Amino acid sequence: QVQLVESGGGLVQPGGSLRLSCGASGRIFSINVMGWYRQAPGKERELVASITSGGSTNYADSVKGRFTISRENAKNVVYLQMNSLKPEDTAVYYCNAFIRAGLALPYREVWGQGTLVTVSS
Repeated sequence: QVQLVESGGGLVQPGGSLRLSCGASGRIFSINVMGWYRQAPGKERELVASITSGGSTNYADSVKGRFTISRENAKNVVYLQMNSLKPEDTAVYYCNAFIRAGLALPYREVWGQGTLVTVSS
């Protein structure tokens, strides 16, 4: 069974930085897109950023210029560097990936358990 485990959340002051990490483990043949989503209290889950295995990235308008997504394919890890954090960035951040366990198998969507990021003075 494949798992995604996030780390790096916590409390940070406005204007500060945090780096989230997410590692995939289990039976993995290949990983296609990896991404970060977030869900604030009372709001729907939204895409923050995504990155393909080839390195192409996509960002929500609200985080462009402040957040950077990257990945290490050999380690099955994706990162989210968050700078200039704002109170409205407060949310549970979830790692997401499309993973297949074998060449002939389809990609399956996998979610992490989430890590809380709180931006407050």
